[in-house]
Amino acid sequence: MREIVFDTETTGIMPGEGHRIVEIGAVELVNRVMTGRTYQTYLDPCRPMPKDAQNVHGLSSDFLTGQPVFEMVIDDFLAFIGDAPLVAHNAAFDMEFLNWELKRAKRTPLPMSRSIDTLEISRKLHPGAKHTLDALCNRYGIDLSARQKHGALLDAELLARVYVELMGGRQIGFDLAVESETEAMDFAAPVAVHPSPRAAVKAVVSADELERHRAFVAGLKDPVWLR
Repeated sequence: MREIVFDTETTGIMPGEGHRIVEIGAVELVNRVMTGRTYQTYLDPCRPMPKDAQNVHGLSSDFLTGQPVFEMVIDDFLAFIGDAPLVAHNAAFDMEFLNWELKRAKRTPLPMSRSIDTLEISRKLHPGAKHTLDALCNRYGIDLSARQKHGALLDAELLARVYVELMGGRQIGFDLAVESETEAMDFAAPVAVHPSPRAAVKAVVSADELERHRAFVAGLKDPVWLR
């Protein structure tokens, strides 16, 4: 099972007010295990960066000017995600921005049915708790030391770890790995049986220990082996 965990950074919170995506980060999971394949790109929003947004992700207009525009990365991004489910924290926000950009480029929007929202999952599993990415990382013991500001790829990697925990933990991937190894075994091939190393270990008991054991047994009242 292939899934893509992704995150976006933007110039604001409403694409309908002219805000744009400035970074996309995505991580590939297969059977809920990170494969090491990632996708990341910065984007030139072709508009000034508001100070409030820059304070969140640290991406300035000077840095983003000259980066590729969204139309230049569409094909690479769509090729990376393929037809996999898309996992995001507050998925409605990221999907709305992606689809706004796709519509601007006259491309087919992504159906919301493809998205998996970790925010909704967390709210169901932990009612009354905090559901930010930081709070979930703390809940599941995931290291946040590298997260000084929001960054799409780093946040996607952290969210991938959170998602695995929300869905039952790392044993999912472990069980599948064990199953794969078992399936790969050739049961028709001869199997070499080796004696257990424990069989060759002989306990050494001192005379003092033996005497104390005899005294202990002699003092037992109505031992079961004499009934």
